[in-house]
Amino acid sequence: MTASPLSTTEPATSAVPAAPRRSRETVIAAVAFLLFALLPPVAMVLEDTFFVFFAIRVMIFAIAAVSLSLILGFGALVSFGHAAYLGLGAYSVGILAEHGYWDVTISLPVTLLVCGLFAAITGAISLKTRGVYFIMITLAFGQMAYYTATSLSAYGGDDGLTIWGRTEIFGASVLGDRTTFYYVVLGMLILSYVIARVIVASRFGRVLQGAKQSEMRLRAVGIDPYWYRLVAYVIAGMMAGVAGALLANATNFVSPAYMSWHRSGELIVMVVLGGLGSLAGSIVGAASFLILEEVLALFTEHWRLIFGPLLVLVVLFGKGGLTAMLGGGRKNG
Repeated sequence: MTASPLSTTEPATSAVPAAPRRSRETVIAAVAFLLFALLPPVAMVLEDTFFVFFAIRVMIFAIAAVSLSLILGFGALVSFGHAAYLGLGAYSVGILAEHGYWDVTISLPVTLLVCGLFAAITGAISLKTRGVYFIMITLAFGQMAYYTATSLSAYGGDDGLTIWGRTEIFGASVLGDRTTFYYVVLGMLILSYVIARVIVASRFGRVLQGAKQSEMRLRAVGIDPYWYRLVAYVIAGMMAGVAGALLANATNFVSPAYMSWHRSGELIVMVVLGGLGSLAGSIVGAASFLILEEVLALFTEHWRLIFGPLLVLVVLFGKGGLTAMLGGGRKNG
């Protein structure tokens, strides 16, 4: 008899048993977190702060990639406007700072509220469509956010907005210390990963994955996947908004470029590179993408011409992405 999409049974297309795969995923994530945790002391010994700044950027984009993986890898929702939430989170921090509101007790709730409302409104409309239509409508909403940001002349417009400091925690400027900020970002990455893992492993997550496999089967048992997808879409948007808020603090700058469709495309590449259906893969994919970008950019400004074929080779010969090649992902990609 065919298994229900709500059961704990894994899809037949998965070539790796569920428990060992989850175990390997956990190991890959734990190793990544351990490497991040050890980096500041190593950088201190080497007297090179570049690696710390670079790792902060990697972790922030890893949070955004994990948020996208939640809806793309497990819900088959290819959002080409996901970077809008990065920008909304960053502008929430920047605009509040411009008006003298620096504390996290204000900026974090505002970030979550703004991103959650935008995701709820745009998601409610976008999720009425499927396939390429969903891709195009999320792209349209993302570009709307982008052009709105460029028109905000009071907050820099095209030139962006400079933030003269970092978010405070209960009135204390603890994030001003580079190492403290580093470990706060790491903590947010771990928290984002754990939240996403809990969601995926829950009944909610099984419905989301069931809708990806066969929406008709779900409807046959009386479950409307629309609301599950919408909630997942909102959660992913809010999570990406937190990444945007951290990015604003890391760079002390906010730019409309954070919202561009190019950035959304890069986030999709990070998820695919790491492996669809793998949250740990999103972290590996984000790190690999940014490291390759940094290394290839040393040789040519047209580094994407080299990176493109490399991505094609990974997709063709490493089905399931980098985590599958490491033994932690799905073999079906």
